[in-house]
Amino acid sequence: LAIFASRLLNGNPPLLFEDGQQRRDFVHVRDVARACRLALEAPPSVRGVLNVGSGESRTICQVFQELAATMEAPGGVAEITGRYRVGDVRHCFADITRARAELGFEPRIDFADGLAEFVAWLAEATAVDRVEEATGELLRRGLVASTGGPQSASPPPAGWASAPPLSRPSR
Repeated sequence: LAIFASRLLNGNPPLLFEDGQQRRDFVHVRDVARACRLALEAPPSVRGVLNVGSGESRTICQVFQELAATMEAPGGVAEITGRYRVGDVRHCFADITRARAELGFEPRIDFADGLAEFVAWLAEATAVDRVEEATGELLRRGLVASTGGPQSASPPPAGWASAPPLSRPSR
């Protein structure tokens, strides 16, 4: 989200790797903190791995579209690179069934509300766009491979972290 926002705030199109259809699960940090507290307070019988997430998957393209709309960003066009990053996982989202059953965990902050909170925070942030630098480093290290040529794409109707691209101003 921060990389997309820094690109938009600096008048640059965000880069969507592959075809932008990779799926991810975005969960609010307060929900993660609450899940950790529930795990710490759980009885000793609760053991093993528990996935924490929102339980919903979104495509990277959908995330970009929703962020651009919430930011009221002019244009709202991303560049779909047609390249993939070595080691990247195509789809990654959480099955929170066990966390629900054993911890009573339910995400409370939906994506739209978390996005609105993030966009409000952006109003006080300084957007530093380091995407070109980070992409250059990935290319130098051979960590980006081509699957086709880049294309500019408008988001479909209806509606994505290197060095920290955003920082709060000093007070």
